[in-house]
Amino acid sequence: MISRSLAPTLIDSLAHSPAVALLGPRQAGKTTLALEVAKAAGRPSLYLDLESEQDRGKLAQAELYLSDHVDKLVILDEVHRAPGLFPVLRGLIDKGRRAGKTAGRFLLLGSASLDLLKQSGETLAGRIAYLELGPFNVLETRHLAADELWVRGGFPESLLAPGAARSLRWRQDFIRSYLERDIPQFGPRIAAETLRRFWGMLAHHQGGLLNTTQFARNLGVDAKTAAAYLDLLVDLLLVRRLPPWHANLGKRLVKSPKVLVRDSGLVHALLGIADKETLLSHPVVGQSWECFVIENLLACSPEGVQGHFYRSSSGAEIDLLLTWPNGDLWAIEIKRSLAPKLERGFHAACADLTPVRKLVIYPGEEDFRLAHDVEAMNPSNAAMLVNGK
Repeated sequence: MISRSLAPTLIDSLAHSPAVALLGPRQAGKTTLALEVAKAAGRPSLYLDLESEQDRGKLAQAELYLSDHVDKLVILDEVHRAPGLFPVLRGLIDKGRRAGKTAGRFLLLGSASLDLLKQSGETLAGRIAYLELGPFNVLETRHLAADELWVRGGFPESLLAPGAARSLRWRQDFIRSYLERDIPQFGPRIAAETLRRFWGMLAHHQGGLLNTTQFARNLGVDAKTAAAYLDLLVDLLLVRRLPPWHANLGKRLVKSPKVLVRDSGLVHALLGIADKETLLSHPVVGQSWECFVIENLLACSPEGVQGHFYRSSSGAEIDLLLTWPNGDLWAIEIKRSLAPKLERGFHAACADLTPVRKLVIYPGEEDFRLAHDVEAMNPSNAAMLVNGK
């Protein structure tokens, strides 16, 4: 059992909110974490999987059934399968508040569907806290080989598979399952092969600027349809749009977001990359590692930290710009080299933005200074630094 860094936050949220929604892609470990937290809390709990017809049948009269379990933490898995539950939960939460039961009533697990976000936003406002659980990150897997997480990705079944071939097979099956079974639940019917081609294009384009028109042309659909495909994958927490930094600096800045497949293991599966040796000779290797670092630093950042990139028309560029709630900026450059060197564009961007901290992330073991105000460190140490600011 690998401990999840989100566990203390989840426990705290349950202690202060009547309902908590734990969102994340399928197979990221939501159910395992929920059951572990319920066990650690030392209080009775009830687990219902709403993909099970038997468990859905128990909720045919949901208000009556759940009223019999008011002293338990009720865990509702894949809750988007029963959107009619939300008005019932609202009533039970309000009734419980009047009886003095103000926290820890319901833990809702969902695959980040639009349905879930919309329903809970409409009916549980002020009664629910939202948390996001992604695949394993570098802080949770420091005991594993340094590049294992990068090559296989952070989904537990993939990362902990007994061999590279089995890991790749799991990811390929995961992608197929999402395309053929899961994604149709969240929106209008989309041809699985078309969406797989789109997902594959994103993997080839990993970390590049979003060009919806080009994607649409390659798919043979209109730009609006391609944008809808991207929105769906973003809402399912499978793809990230990294926004550009905007400020009134008197400079022409890039306005298109970068787009990246969030789990590096899925990138490699979509491209048919089976192991590290194959990856190191593939053209995507640099962008794959850069996006792996970006995703992990964002995953390990405290609540309220925002991620951007910075690029001007004159060539000034920063791979990742972290914006802290107090207004501080951290400039982060990512280099897959044991002897990283800063380029003129990074220095120009820092002159524009005056960040309070400058980091270079590289794959080596030791931390050292590249300049008096620039630190070089590996992803794990950088994630610890970001997490503990």
